[in-house]
Amino acid sequence: MKRAIFVWVLLAGVGFTAEKKPAPAIQWVEWKDDIFTRAKAENRLVLLDLGAGWCHWCHVMDEITYQDTEVVRLIGARYLAVRVDQDQRPDLSNRYEDYGWPATILFAPDGKELAKRSGYLPPKPMASMLQAFIDDPTPGPSVKEDAPVIAAQDATLAAVQRLAMRDDLNNAYDQKHGGWGTVHHFLNWDSIQFCLDGAVAGDVAAEKMARQTLTNGRKLLDPVWGGVYQYSTDGDWDHPHFEKIMPFQAENLRIFARAYALWHEPVWLESAEGIRRYLKTFLTSPEGAFYTSQDADLVQGEHSGEYFGLDDAARRKLGIPRVDKHLYARENGLAITGLAELYAVNADPAVLADAMRAAEWTLHHRALPGGGFRHDEKDKAGPYLADSLAMARAFLLLHVVTADRQWLMHAEETAAFIERSFKDVAGYNTVAPVLGTPFRAKPQVDENIMLARFTNLLHQYTGKPDARAMAEHAMRFLVSPGTIASRGFAVGGILIAEREFTHEPQHITIVGGKDDAAARALFRTALQSPAAFKRVEWYDAREGPLPRHEVDYPALPHAAAFFCTAGRCSAPVSSVAALAKKLWPRVAETSAK
Repeated sequence: MKRAIFVWVLLAGVGFTAEKKPAPAIQWVEWKDDIFTRAKAENRLVLLDLGAGWCHWCHVMDEITYQDTEVVRLIGARYLAVRVDQDQRPDLSNRYEDYGWPATILFAPDGKELAKRSGYLPPKPMASMLQAFIDDPTPGPSVKEDAPVIAAQDATLAAVQRLAMRDDLNNAYDQKHGGWGTVHHFLNWDSIQFCLDGAVAGDVAAEKMARQTLTNGRKLLDPVWGGVYQYSTDGDWDHPHFEKIMPFQAENLRIFARAYALWHEPVWLESAEGIRRYLKTFLTSPEGAFYTSQDADLVQGEHSGEYFGLDDAARRKLGIPRVDKHLYARENGLAITGLAELYAVNADPAVLADAMRAAEWTLHHRALPGGGFRHDEKDKAGPYLADSLAMARAFLLLHVVTADRQWLMHAEETAAFIERSFKDVAGYNTVAPVLGTPFRAKPQVDENIMLARFTNLLHQYTGKPDARAMAEHAMRFLVSPGTIASRGFAVGGILIAEREFTHEPQHITIVGGKDDAAARALFRTALQSPAAFKRVEWYDAREGPLPRHEVDYPALPHAAAFFCTAGRCSAPVSSVAALAKKLWPRVAETSAK
């Protein structure tokens, strides 16, 4: 399953307590541009240990496998051993997302892949593998040629494709527990969003899947500190692995906020605000930027189920699992987007302030010339698409919830940087150029889903054809048969992107001064619409025409909202209650309060 979110959950085995041993004798080296030049000069194979700071089984492998005498001997004799944190290198992470974490990759001295192994490798199998490729350094069965990346002729799905993809998603649904798949259960935000969108349109079966999954998925919320654990094993929601990773925090914060917008039941807002509380307490730097993740283990390599069963005081008495304090642009963009979605439904100015503070920090500390963003303070490679894309999406969402045009300007500048830097014949690549690897850059599916949705929405707000062309280019990669086949049942994101690409968003314009309390109330209500794909604008005549000027709105003696489609608008709606009723009758009474 070529999807980073699925790969994150492909970790082997069950927990146990690792026996502590002396420091490893392996001499780890960096993954640099010249790694294979050095390997050829020294006639050595290359071992890449690709892991994550939050990963329990990475710690176990470090404590057990890489302490084993025979493993250490074989590596010292014939290998250059390279250790990389996949959070630091999105290019390597995306290339090997199907194999970790940890992922173990062996290379010939010229950079040719020899073996790719997923998850924890005990000492004996590891030593056998190392010796086998010393004896015969030819590619094993785990190495296959990369399939060519071919874009589709059309940017949309045929009806038969769309139906087959929906069937794949529905047939993979776990009717007993909720969620998708059989072994690992987690809050798959694209699949849930697809079902929530269906529920807005009146699809009863989709609403049932969304509600059951979110209800049972709440078991992955930490009841003490807030935040969401990454996933559960054993085919249910009762066996969590305890790492807390920013993509899961940010995207599930967003999904719970969208569930609240649809159902207006307090449990969904409480769930979203619990994730926000965790971000505030554990993953916010003194500057207001966001850290990357928190470890699954209190003691690295030791399963922490008992620890996470304790209350706050008991946990703190024992200590707090390590927080990865890297400040990546990607993780900040994701967090800002999640907070903006929460602000749209709870109107808490402190939430918006946190989002804008992180955005300002990232602009000042991670921006590149021309509108893009680097990953970290100093990058060993890159730039990476993920950083600029996450920040562009965040800027657009900040514009949506504030109607402040400076954020739209930043979104456009970053989109232009993405077009210049990452566009390929098919889709948009993870990195340009590729440094330190012999591999050609290639597009990653989730990034292109996000890019297609972002640029399509950007086009809706600006009317500029360049943004629409970017969305179309990404869509032609996403709807190609090879891309669809690579996803299995995880096609929710492609279906969402294609539906948004082929339909107009819900379009609501508020007309009135931004200092007018009635206009502010209408704008707040419009933001709470359960439609995920929407264009909410605020026309204050003193600011001049809207960025996408399609309608000449009348001068009215009072604030009003207009629903507009294809250049035509409804009669003005002047009361919050009337606007809420038009947005979603089931929640009109609650929205009007």
